[in-house]
Amino acid sequence: MADAPANQRIWLLSSDGVTIELDRAVAERSMLIKNLLDDLGSDSITATSPIPIQNVNEAVLRKVIEWCEHHRNDPLQSQDDESDARKKTTEIEEWDQKFMQVDQEMLFEIILAANYLDIKPLLDVGCKTVANMIKGKSPEEIRKTFNITNDFTPEEEEQIRRENEWAEDR
Repeated sequence: MADAPANQRIWLLSSDGVTIELDRAVAERSMLIKNLLDDLGSDSITATSPIPIQNVNEAVLRKVIEWCEHHRNDPLQSQDDESDARKKTTEIEEWDQKFMQVDQEMLFEIILAANYLDIKPLLDVGCKTVANMIKGKSPEEIRKTFNITNDFTPEEEEQIRRENEWAEDR
């Protein structure tokens, strides 16, 4: 007797050539993978013919899978199902906050992977984490945090400040 689709095992191939086995229900947190499985039929995905995830290396893919495993039972949200309140808040669940306590390179790799794999809730968590890193900081502090070189002349910087005065907190 065949496994139920949710318990069915599938295989992914990271960009650096590592095959990772996981539950279909976990993999389907990614809309990209879910659509692929729906189109291909999961019988065609085996350990010898895994789904290639070309833009994501093993370390990042394992981290993304860890997130998907934790959130495997969350309801899948459709694009038009998003509440304005959720979009406007930068609050992050405690587990997700701890999950995102990684170095900056890994954080940005997770965001890129979530975008590529179409995992909207993970992309939101990553972007909210970056937003919280920026919140309340001056441009100089933000440059220091993200190691960004200021390539504006003082004149250009002053012009930008004048054009964007309306956005300043007063």
